[in-house]
Amino acid sequence: MTNPETGSASAVSRTRSDLGRRAALRRQELGLTREEVAARAAASPGYLQYVEEHTADPDIGFMLRLASALETTVAELVGRTTELPAGFGKAAAHPEVLVLSAAECRERLSTHGVGRIAVTIDDAPAIFPVNYTVADELIAYRTAPEAGPAAAAGQDVALEVDHIDDAFSQGWSVLVVGPAHVVTDSHETRRLEEHAHTGPWIGDGRHQWIAIHPNRITGRRIRVMGAHAPSKATP
Repeated sequence: MTNPETGSASAVSRTRSDLGRRAALRRQELGLTREEVAARAAASPGYLQYVEEHTADPDIGFMLRLASALETTVAELVGRTTELPAGFGKAAAHPEVLVLSAAECRERLSTHGVGRIAVTIDDAPAIFPVNYTVADELIAYRTAPEAGPAAAAGQDVALEVDHIDDAFSQGWSVLVVGPAHVVTDSHETRRLEEHAHTGPWIGDGRHQWIAIHPNRITGRRIRVMGAHAPSKATP
């Protein structure tokens, strides 16, 4: 049986309906065109487009080249790691820890994503994942009034966003700290709706916007010498 890190033909076959979506998303995360990835993977752009947009069943040789081109693993591309926490990669031999500037932190926050909001409920700390949206100086998310993330309103809260690259044992994290409030102004609500790229992954019924006014944004990055350059922020 093939090592799960490199994948196997049967693993590819079982999850091939997700392969195109995962490959396209990873390519966009890296800021690469199909032509650039195809050249890295020694394939034609037309075939890469077919893999991204159709139900394809590539052989393991192509999968290994594609994973290398996308700076990831076959296991990641076929969804073998979706139920595992990030950080399974081994620590690199000589990592370098860098402090990110405020501008670099905002670049990594980009326009939207998934972060973790830290709040206090009944005098105890609690952390919830949220789909956040960046609108000018505000960082906001939608929730239900009775849901845990709604407890952020009226508090100084922390929002943490990170990205882990298991393939190269590197990554970054950004911490946003500031007061949060329930958005009640209709113009501000409309502006946030216009900026929102996605609804809450958890489902409908979450229409209350909570906005954070950052008064401190800090971040760190773990870089491994010799690894690929970090991914570009994408809209």
